Amino acid sequence: MSHPVPPSQTTDPRPLGELIGEITEDLSTLVRQEIELAKAEAKESAAKAGKGAGMFGGAGFAGHFVLLFLSISLWWGLGHATGLAWSALIVAVIWAIIAVVLVMLGRKEFQSIRGLPRTAETVQKIPNAVKGHEEENRR
Repeated sequence: MSHPVPPSQTTDPRPLGELIGEITEDLSTLVRQEIELAKAEAKESAAKAGKGAGMFGGAGFAGHFVLLFLSISLWWGLGHATGLAWSALIVAVIWAIIAVVLVMLGRKEFQSIRGLPRTAETVQKIPNAVKGHEEENRR
């Protein structure tokens, strides 16, 4: 039966300064990796936000045409009551459909933005890693 050696009696052949240097270097590497991950996730989220904003912009543009062509169709319908009014109304309905589709696509893009999930997950693991309890991060 072997007896465990108390921590005060264990010796590491490396000097304390070298151990602290390794810890500092590892911590510095970890921080740099977290910053790079955060940058990548922020870039991805910004791209999705831009795409969604563009679709909302397109929906606003299409909505402007809905108003324009509905106004024209009302004008022509009240003024002439001929086929011209129906043709303007058909164009307005087409623009309304385009606006609805763009709004739905833009909304879907905005809902898919989740911030920085991987960065948040890995940053939560840093305290355990610093304490030397990496196994707790695997649970």
